[in-house]
Amino acid sequence: MLKLSKLADYATVLMTVVAREPARTHSGLELAERTRIPSPTVAKLLKVLAKDGLLESLRGAHGGYRLGRSAERISVADIIKALEGPIAVTACSAHSTDACTIETDCATRANWRLINTAIREALEAVTLAQMVQGTVAGGSRPPRPDREFPLVRA
Repeated sequence: MLKLSKLADYATVLMTVVAREPARTHSGLELAERTRIPSPTVAKLLKVLAKDGLLESLRGAHGGYRLGRSAERISVADIIKALEGPIAVTACSAHSTDACTIETDCATRANWRLINTAIREALEAVTLAQMVQGTVAGGSRPPRPDREFPLVRA
């Protein structure tokens, strides 16, 4: 199963909360309370996101965190990369310099790269602003599974 790490998921939640009020400075404690993410985890994530430039850290009595750039210029891929590094489904799809022991006999490498590119581009296409609004790329709302695929009762 392909699965986003819990920290990357939490980071996206934090960034969405901050982006809802971009002009405000948010404290770590406030963000922990609003998101129900444990305070130590919030502190860790805020530091990583600030180090990567997605958040700006402000010191002083009225310090805290705010967006490092506009929500329209931050993609979901940016948030994931800040936490996990380059987006890669498999080691060979990351364009790694590490030698693969089965590369010469591997028929799947090109397709894994194609799949990886599609996933990366999809994550790059969704902005933090869209996450806040609950819209998908192109401006429409995401489909509701209960309406698109109604339960069939036997």
